[in-house]
Amino acid sequence: MDDAVQPVEDAAAEPAKKSKAGRNLPAAIGVGVAIGGIALLTLFTYQWLFVILAGTAICIGIWEITNSFANVGIRIARTPLYLGAVACSAATYQWGVIAQLVTFGAIVVFVLMWRIRRGTDGYVKDVTATVFTAAYLPFMVGFVMLTLRQGDGPQLVVIFVALTIANDVGGYAAGVLFGKNPIAPQISPKKSWEGFAGSVVVAMSIGAWLFVWLVDAPWWQGAITGAVMTVAATAGDFAESAIKRDLGVKDMSKLLPGHGGVMDRLDSLIPNAFVSWALFYFFLGS
Repeated sequence: MDDAVQPVEDAAAEPAKKSKAGRNLPAAIGVGVAIGGIALLTLFTYQWLFVILAGTAICIGIWEITNSFANVGIRIARTPLYLGAVACSAATYQWGVIAQLVTFGAIVVFVLMWRIRRGTDGYVKDVTATVFTAAYLPFMVGFVMLTLRQGDGPQLVVIFVALTIANDVGGYAAGVLFGKNPIAPQISPKKSWEGFAGSVVVAMSIGAWLFVWLVDAPWWQGAITGAVMTVAATAGDFAESAIKRDLGVKDMSKLLPGHGGVMDRLDSLIPNAFVSWALFYFFLGS
């Protein structure tokens, strides 16, 4: 999430309705609460609805990335990606990690064959960008499905999402109050070391609490998970910022008021989908 490690720039010139972070905070909170409520409802009722929700979000993300790549003359092979996003989410939830690998491999093969229809001009860059998108979205969301299929899967998904949000909230608050020293101003000038420290503290605290409360695990495992996921979320923020700068876009789209596009909200969640799954596996055997 692009605002996770927050601002060092003076926002005096921004419209009054926007926060110091440069976004419409009431709208952002409203949209975030609505999406979170729907996700929780599906997690603890009919989990296939959550799978459908995740697959839909990934398909929207593919649409946003396809449009952004088009700005620099790269044509994503959309059909293999849309089909692959649905197949990877559903198959991984149903059958596990082997299905995740098989569907990703099938996407790559499908892309190689699909793109050849347009000839050889731009073939390498188009295929490379499409495979990158397949790894970035359908494959990575597979780790959320692997987490969900565990016995305590809904609780683990809640921890994964909550710690990613904790990174965003902690970084936002600390950045607004204390942010002075940018981490990488050439990529994302609004992200500060002070905001990063706030993210770590909040995520470690929330992680310790959630591990004890939701999965009856030692608090220190939750604290370590919170710290590691903060690093991964921050890396995801910077990766998304680098992608947008390279493609010459500010937001991936304008679908979500106060947020930008779906990809502007998934940037921290994408790397943490894998990181949280790996940490849950080593700490909890899940």
